[in-house]
Amino acid sequence: MDIELLTNILYAMVRTGTPLLLVALGELVCEKAGVLNLGQEGMMLLGAVAGFIVGLSSGNLWLGTACGALAGAVMSTLFAFVAVHLAANQVATGLALTILGVGLSSFIGASWVGKPISGFEPVAIPVLSELPVIGRMLFAQDLLVYLSFVLFALVAWALLRSRIGLIIKAVGENPDAASATGLPVLWVRTGAVLFGGAMAGLAGAYMSLAYTPMWTENITAGRGWIALALVVFASWQVFRVLLGAWLFGLASILHLVAQGLSVAIPGNLLAMLPYVATVLVLVALSRDAAKTRLFAPVSLGRPWKPGH
Repeated sequence: MDIELLTNILYAMVRTGTPLLLVALGELVCEKAGVLNLGQEGMMLLGAVAGFIVGLSSGNLWLGTACGALAGAVMSTLFAFVAVHLAANQVATGLALTILGVGLSSFIGASWVGKPISGFEPVAIPVLSELPVIGRMLFAQDLLVYLSFVLFALVAWALLRSRIGLIIKAVGENPDAASATGLPVLWVRTGAVLFGGAMAGLAGAYMSLAYTPMWTENITAGRGWIALALVVFASWQVFRVLLGAWLFGLASILHLVAQGLSVAIPGNLLAMLPYVATVLVLVALSRDAAKTRLFAPVSLGRPWKPGH
């Protein structure tokens, strides 16, 4: 494998892993607060269609991106109301949210399918983009990829170094004890859910405005589900989320890598690898469920009400 091919693979790996990273960071914060939101796929799709429509109509890609994130956040309020404040089953509510997002995005975007848009273009950082191998991978990406780097750093700092991270983890580990110390458990969880929704919407907007600048039904192709598995795969550790997102991104482009290496394997078979990898990861984790529970927030997926 020559250097140019390796450089191109790493560049594509980061681009492909970016939506997974954004969704997984949002879901990580949700789960750290004790909330399991399975509606990521639906929120991504709504963010993708909202971002595309606003971006194409206004001619302002950043406005489209902001509206995509806002659409995901607004949709997540429904989940927060039902699953957090009404203490409904989080799994059932999340699945319903995904079904709603898939159907609603298809309905809203029906007349926008196939319309062209000039999406975000790569912006090379002088000098750094010329570094061998990692230069193009990290310093010749589009602005939304750079934004994902910033958001990763902020989430890592918040969870590992800030007071708000301690609050989120306290609520996720023992909401009764957190409430006894005066923490507003329900509102902390609501904030985490809204953040997760905004990140999912942002990931969707990235799909329709940067990665494949267009709108088509189910443009996310199951990435919301992969991101959910990614958080578990990363053992709820933020730096592992980054590495896992890029690893799954690499799996997603292996059919292109095989073509570059002239490997005689059907492209459709290789395109299945991200989903096969997801299933294998979940199977491997289920074999050691006790160890997995050691890293998971104690109250994950458990509804909570004051006084209960």
